[in-house]
Amino acid sequence: MGSESQSSSPSLDLLQEQIPVKQQPLVLSNNFKTGLVLVDIINGFCTVGSGNLAPKQHDKQVTKMVEESVRLSKVFADKNWPIFAYLDSHHPHIPEPPYPPHCLVGSDETKFVPELLWLENEPNATLRRKDCIDGFIGSYEKDGSNVFIDWVKSNQIKQVLVCGICTDICVLDFTCSVLSARNRGFLSPLENVIVASQACTTYDLPPHVAKTGKDLVSHPQALMHHVGLYIAWGRGAQIVSDVSFE
Repeated sequence: MGSESQSSSPSLDLLQEQIPVKQQPLVLSNNFKTGLVLVDIINGFCTVGSGNLAPKQHDKQVTKMVEESVRLSKVFADKNWPIFAYLDSHHPHIPEPPYPPHCLVGSDETKFVPELLWLENEPNATLRRKDCIDGFIGSYEKDGSNVFIDWVKSNQIKQVLVCGICTDICVLDFTCSVLSARNRGFLSPLENVIVASQACTTYDLPPHVAKTGKDLVSHPQALMHHVGLYIAWGRGAQIVSDVSFE
């Protein structure tokens, strides 16, 4: 869909006034073990014309999200810090209501965007193909083990920095599940769950476009990005405006 800028608008200004999101800059220290989590930064959600849920035209916010996620990924890789990347991947005979078929197993939709293809050969990166919205749930194996929980424990990760798409869908569901698991003591030694607002975005379906189709539901990008951040913050996540390194 077309891109709506996340810059100021009357609707966004009102939303930010009524439900403000507390953000602050983050400086990552070498002395506090941090893991990077990338959510669905793949062609099927980010590359123009790559599928039913991909942008129909150039989207500035998706481009910005990809650029910031790539920047963070390269620093984490250079520092040999752990990276966990989800790649949405579905079997044709298993639908995911309410969404149309997307990111089918074996298709280019399930592959990293070109700027992140190098992660496939990055020794510090753990890749997980998921077949559901919530990556935490999608990390469960048939034997009851959880790949993400094992990753946190084996790397002794104290905080995770979450990036990706969509802020109010897959990023939010994953974040909320991780926070709940942490609160129940399933993710020791994890302490903090952090969402990088500049490294996240969502899709854009403005009201005027939604009115052109009976099955379309309005989803203005900037507003829903803000709502996703607000709900994540309300569940206990830290929201950071920018990320730097010691």
